[in-house]
Amino acid sequence: MTRAKYRPKLPQLNGHLLLTDGGMETTLVFHDGYELPHFAAFDLLRSTKGTDWLRSYYSRYASLAVEQGYGFVLETPTWRANPDWASVMGYSPDALQAIYREAVALLFELREKHETGHTPFVVSGNLGPRGDGYSASSRMSAEDACSYHRTQVAAFADAGVDMVSAMTITTPKKRQALCV
Repeated sequence: MTRAKYRPKLPQLNGHLLLTDGGMETTLVFHDGYELPHFAAFDLLRSTKGTDWLRSYYSRYASLAVEQGYGFVLETPTWRANPDWASVMGYSPDALQAIYREAVALLFELREKHETGHTPFVVSGNLGPRGDGYSASSRMSAEDACSYHRTQVAAFADAGVDMVSAMTITTPKKRQALCV
C-alpha cells in the first residue's frame, strides 16, 4: 500500500515554499565527526544510533520549517544507495531494497510528527550519482541512466514517496526527457 500523500499534487508547484536539509553527508563528516564509508549516509540505517542521528538531523530542519511557516522536503538518506556503491559496501540487492523501504518509513514517521495543516512535508526518494558526482570522468547516456536508476525509482514509488530527486548528477550529455 502506497503512502504517497502529495504525489498527484506537489505543494511546491502550487506556490508553497518548502525548505530542505543542508547537506547531510557534509554535516555528518565535518560537523559531527562520523566516518562514513564511501560518504554513504544510508549506512546509518544499520544501527539504532545511526537511525537516531538521522531522526535528530531531520528534526532540526523540520522544526525550523514549521516555526517559520514553511513546508519541508524530506530527502531520503540514499544519495549513495545505488547498486554500484552498495556492492562496494557489501550490500546485496535485497539489502539495498530494504534500505530504500527503511529510509522512506523513517521519513513517514518524521512527516507524521512534524507536519501541520499549513506546512506540508513532501517525502522524496534521493538518487545520487553512479560514480563520483564531483568527477566528470565517465558519462552515461540517458538510456543507460534510466536503466541503471529504474530499480531505485520503482522501489521508492512502491514505498510511497511523493517524488524522486537526483542530486549531483553532473555529467549529462544533454538535457533529456525524464525516464518513466
